[in-house]
Formats: sequence, C-alpha cells, structure tokens
Amino acid sequence: MDGFTVAILTASDKGARGEREDESGRVIRELVTAAGGRVIAYDVVPDDYETLVQKLREYTDMTGANLILTTGGTGLGPRDNTPEATLAVCERLVPGIAEAMRASGLQKTPHAMLSRAISGIRRQSLIINLPGSPKAVRENLSVVLPALPHALEVLCGQAADCAGPPGENA
Repeated sequence: MDGFTVAILTASDKGARGEREDESGRVIRELVTAAGGRVIAYDVVPDDYETLVQKLREYTDMTGANLILTTGGTGLGPRDNTPEATLAVCERLVPGIAEAMRASGLQKTPHAMLSRAISGIRRQSLIINLPGSPKAVRENLSVVLPALPHALEVLCGQAADCAGPPGENA
C-alpha cells in the first residue's frame, strides 16, 4: 500500500463524547502504517447517519483519500448506521471484501454473520466498513490487507494490467 493515503472514521457515540478511547482507530492506524499507508484524516463521530455521510463525502471528495476505513456501527443496534451511510455515498459496491471478512470471521465465531459491513467505491476511494472492537478490526483488516495494494492501484489507474502479469495480454 506504499504511497496510498488513508482516512480513518470511527463511529462511536461514547467515543465522540470523550467517554471511550478509540482503540479500534489506533489498531487501524498501526496496521495501515505498517503496510506503507499514510493516514491523512482521522475522526471520531457519533453513530449518526447524516454525520457519517458528510464525513465520508469529505474524505472522498475533499481529502481524496485512496482508502477509507470505518470502524463501528456495523451491527444490529438501532444506532448502527455505518453501512447505510456508506451505501448512500458509494457509486459501486465491492462485495467480495465484506464477504471475505465474514467468511474468515465465521471460522472463529458464529456472530460474524451478524455483521452488516459493506465495501464500495466513490470516485477513486475504496471504503471498507470494519467492526467496532479492536480484536475484530485486527482480524478483519488482516484478511483484506494483502489484496488492498492491487485494488488501490487498479482504482487509481496505476495497475499495468488487471488480467495477468505485465505484458501477458499485450
């Protein structure tokens, strides 16, 4: 992911009020930085649909982050609005990312099937919803990190050839 920019958005009512430290955001920063990403934006906001939509649009349209990672708000609770906010801003979905995270999670707990996380694209930004717990963030992000450099290269128009090794289809 070398050279790619990352925005981290934590959806947490308690975190936004300063009542809880954002451990999940810290884990995301640690993992993407170790993978060569550069964090250019980070916010903790309430689990509010309109606020989430506004922040996602800001990250894609104004900061131009290549990768936007959200944490929190993907469960079944009445204040879990992250997937709906992500759907509102995405132009195209990338279902395989969330499917891979859920499939991996199911090997550890049946609760993984309760995740409503999605992934999609707006402009040249890939948005991925991650769970809210630091442990689940680490597990889920570790599943998708190996695919992200290629995904971002293709999205940003930097991949030489998507169908195979360079020159194969020339």
